[in-house]
Amino acid sequence: MYSNNRVQLIAVLGDRERRDACEAMGKSGACKVNRLTGGSSELEREACTGRLRHGEHPRTARQVGAALADRVEWCIVAILGIDVGGTFTDAVLLENGRIRTAKVSTTPEQDHAVLAAATAVGADGVQRFTHGTTVATNAFLERKGASTALVTTSGFEHLLHLRRQNRASLYDLAADHPEPLVPLHRSFGVVERIGPEGIRVPLDLDTLPEIEGDAIAVCLLFAFRDPSHERAVAEELRRRYPTKHVVASHEVAPEFREYERASTTAADAYLGPVVARYLRSLAEACAAAGLPEPLVMRSSGGVSTLDEAAEHPSWILVSGPAGGVVGAARVAELAGFDNAISFDMGGTSTDVCLIANGRAERSNERYVGGLPIRLPTVDIHTVGAGGGSIVWRDSGGALRVGPQSASALPGPACYGRGGTAATVTDANLLLDRLPSQLADGLELDRASAASALDQIDPSSVVSVVNAEMLRALRLVSVERGTDPRDFALVAFGGAGPLHACDLADELGCSTVLVPESAGVLSALGLVGSEERRDHVRSYVRPLSEVDDLPSEGEADLRYQGQSFELRVPLGGDLAAAFHAAHVERYGYADETREVELVAVRTADVVPGPSIDLTSERAGSVVGPARLDLAGATCWVPDGWAGEADENGTLRLERTR
Repeated sequence: MYSNNRVQLIAVLGDRERRDACEAMGKSGACKVNRLTGGSSELEREACTGRLRHGEHPRTARQVGAALADRVEWCIVAILGIDVGGTFTDAVLLENGRIRTAKVSTTPEQDHAVLAAATAVGADGVQRFTHGTTVATNAFLERKGASTALVTTSGFEHLLHLRRQNRASLYDLAADHPEPLVPLHRSFGVVERIGPEGIRVPLDLDTLPEIEGDAIAVCLLFAFRDPSHERAVAEELRRRYPTKHVVASHEVAPEFREYERASTTAADAYLGPVVARYLRSLAEACAAAGLPEPLVMRSSGGVSTLDEAAEHPSWILVSGPAGGVVGAARVAELAGFDNAISFDMGGTSTDVCLIANGRAERSNERYVGGLPIRLPTVDIHTVGAGGGSIVWRDSGGALRVGPQSASALPGPACYGRGGTAATVTDANLLLDRLPSQLADGLELDRASAASALDQIDPSSVVSVVNAEMLRALRLVSVERGTDPRDFALVAFGGAGPLHACDLADELGCSTVLVPESAGVLSALGLVGSEERRDHVRSYVRPLSEVDDLPSEGEADLRYQGQSFELRVPLGGDLAAAFHAAHVERYGYADETREVELVAVRTADVVPGPSIDLTSERAGSVVGPARLDLAGATCWVPDGWAGEADENGTLRLERTR
């Protein structure tokens, strides 16, 4: 007998096999095999323990599933997702195909807010817990990381300070750049040099000086090609300083372009002690509360283990917003849209991302706080425009909104917590677009909102913040050659549905999707996130000299002599695919020119739980009207109307 098997079918079978086997057994979504009764063959045991893979046996997963259907006892998997935002912490619990949600106020100690949200949603018997956090982002932007040192090849100690020649402001020769995370007096060189043909200067570990600080970033000049020297330096530093957080560039971002690699490695080291303390504290608190150790959302849109996130916190710099994009893609798919734009407006910022052919766009580099981070990330563009963004006038008297925010404490003036600055939330309240009470029982004070805005027209505030968000939406669509009229706008976050229809009018989108769980969609995305581990291998040599490339993934290619690459899918004729991509981007191709392979990017992916939304929400709406959702508010202006579908998603269309 094969009994007490606690393996999660949704995680151990490939997506196709899991779906086929579960459907044949009469189950879908989040279930576990609790017990397999009767005698069982090796193949049947493999079907439950995850060793059955497509093509490894003549019997398909569907056939095996059908054979096991009458002999499997099931237990329901409870899956928890918690996303910490600037104002509220959101929780979603998926159990027995039903979704429960909760929203609590964010606290300065994020682990306290996480436990409060888990309690509020009634999390009990949870088997999978996924977490999106802003701890790394906040520490980076507020410069509250560890005291960090840099070790690099002798002669390149100024690497982080020389940067690129790009100016912060094109016509301002005196414009300030963000200060590097590592000051010059903590930048050290070690004697070594590796060239294209091998070692040119032997590594001399005796030239390593005494190093101060809590963290050390190691970035040698050609470690992306041969990490042997860098590995030896890191090992020596860990031996000398066992309590310091030591990070080597080949462990984080093994790519050429030493400035971006050094900046990424420095960020990883800088964040290490802070994020590790938080994650350890969270793990201990979860264990005490009977919750499993959380998986942490990565910037690339998948989750990783807590230990992985603590070891390399630069991987979770865009943790929370990435979950929202995953949720938006699922909502759009269920509504029948392969192409969509996610629009997440929260308390302090707005995040937008293009979703094409059902997949979120990804980039290999982004700037955070003005510094380059060379890591795979969901291609989110963020602007400082949220419900808590502060209204002010510039020196010329023009009305401005953000990027300064009232934050969770004291919050907008209407929260009644001592805040006096006017915000977007105050303006929406005076325009009767908000209820008198928000999530977590927060009562709104109209008198305080009116006093804060004084003589400022609330509708002008909304127009100004809409203009800021419209620029972000155009940047990820129109400015990248995509016609937004072919895309649906998925609006979520506490304030997203308030502004979505007005923005869709300006952008030319004819459809706005507002999920029933709009206020907690980032947490819902965490529930359904895949497990993902990204890999990159640098080549920087002619494509014709490279053999045995993976069959799946992406390649960074360029013509020899070019400074920037184009990304094309692996498989087939890569050179032909690159020429076609070059024509699409630049309008021409030179098929006689040598193509250079810069890097190959792959990912190990384990599909996440299948989220099938069910809802009793029904009815239609014709603007102008306000709809109060759980954790969010939707404003339907004149000229818009819609109705809810079977998934609870409100599909709004222009009526004129």
